Amino acid sequence: MKIVSAAEMREIDRITSERFGVPSLVLMENAGTAVADFALAAYPRAQRVGVVCGKGNNGGDGFVVARKLREAGREAFVVLLAEPSELRGDAAEMFKRMAQTPVIAKAPEDVKAAAESWKGLDLLVDALLGTGFRPPVSEVYAAAITAMNASDVPVVAVDIPSGADADAMGEHLGGVNANAIVTFTAPRAAHVFGELTDGPTVIKPIGSPNDAIASSLHLNLTSLQDVLLVTARRSRTANKGSYGHVLVIGGSLGKAGAAAMAGMSVLRIGAGLSTVATPKSVLATVAGFHPEIMTDPCEETETGTISLRALEYAHIDRLVEGKTVLAVGPGISRHPETSELVRTIVEKYALPIVLDADGLNAFEGHADQLNGNDRTLVITPHPGEMARLAGLSIAEVQRDRVGVARKFAREHEVVVVLKGHRTLIARPDGEVWVNTTGNPGMATGGTGDVLTGMVAGMIAQYPWFEIESVIGAVYLHGLAGDVASETMGEQSLVATDLIKALPEAIRRVREAGPMQEVRFSG
Repeated sequence: MKIVSAAEMREIDRITSERFGVPSLVLMENAGTAVADFALAAYPRAQRVGVVCGKGNNGGDGFVVARKLREAGREAFVVLLAEPSELRGDAAEMFKRMAQTPVIAKAPEDVKAAAESWKGLDLLVDALLGTGFRPPVSEVYAAAITAMNASDVPVVAVDIPSGADADAMGEHLGGVNANAIVTFTAPRAAHVFGELTDGPTVIKPIGSPNDAIASSLHLNLTSLQDVLLVTARRSRTANKGSYGHVLVIGGSLGKAGAAAMAGMSVLRIGAGLSTVATPKSVLATVAGFHPEIMTDPCEETETGTISLRALEYAHIDRLVEGKTVLAVGPGISRHPETSELVRTIVEKYALPIVLDADGLNAFEGHADQLNGNDRTLVITPHPGEMARLAGLSIAEVQRDRVGVARKFAREHEVVVVLKGHRTLIARPDGEVWVNTTGNPGMATGGTGDVLTGMVAGMIAQYPWFEIESVIGAVYLHGLAGDVASETMGEQSLVATDLIKALPEAIRRVREAGPMQEVRFSG
């Protein structure tokens, strides 16, 4: 799903009406109906609802919401921050159809008086300002925003919380504190990056065909629909060779679990075979993690990390032979000799490679050697690893996550999976996908190793769908975390819980089928 700018959204609405013959009044009717339907479903006990409307199209949506709620048997009270005579176009028409006398509040003191009646309400609908708004807000609108925020009543925002800049890609400052957002057709940047709500953001189709939706941002929101391709049902004639063989190169004394979790995640995501190449001294630990994982002992350094001597006598050559994907880095350590080994492996072998953890740190100061050229090379850094690779501070990475990921992907011809809240997948051509699954409980050691195995295992199954495999693995990784948190809670979540929850995550994707809406949590 494309992420569009506010200006592009206006153009989409215009094209929908002028080229595809969908009247703008129908779009407004559908938008208001979508909000009312959400309110009725999400707040079934809300009998008394206040709808706070501006004089623009967002207010017009609000008039439809009020009418639809009344038709559903709810009491809807409308506060209008303008005279009815100031309404124009579709908003004026929807005001007539509402057939209800609103409370008029044209000054801050009027808003304060109207807000006294909100104490008896069950729900507020914010229909003041839409995505076409640009700061600052007027005095009366600011008073309405303050009053809504001061209320104990939950708030559903129409299109976007009033006061938010739809095109902002940073944290939302000021504006309505919404408990939920219902927006339409396609998200804007602030919906995805602005942390506008702790509740759901729901994207509803209202009549714009896909051919009308264009974006110059080269940003996409990953949805469940993007994952269906790589969770397809399997052929009855398939065998383990049909789904690839991943070689995980990693582990070290004290960090054997990282390689083991990556190796098991390869299998749990659906790859046919998984082998972990690891130092001799920790092989038993890795092998004991799950009997399905195959292992191979490697020569090691004095500190128990994989040595350059593992390359001797074509040992790793033989290991790589017949493999589909390499996953390099989980638990591998930052020993100088091991780092040199990592750089040699990435340069030497043309197979698809997923590079993570200290496999990435091996390229600190050597980023010029990290290049995908004509093969698949996926890197999965967290912000600290990204900072070391790009020669930036962590703060600089976090200030411009999209820009940093996109620039590095382009310059090094790699797929960048920049982990964190709203994990990004950046392709060398500059296209970026934003993931919406996952939760803070996943901020624990080992979840990145699980992701590495999942990405490698997915590419092994669908090597001809490179970017779709990466997008799917990232989405399912977060969804597995969400599934696990339902029973474990966020505080107690550990990385192996994701591996256990992955089958349920895959089941939910497969059984969801075509969706009429996209939703994600704040």
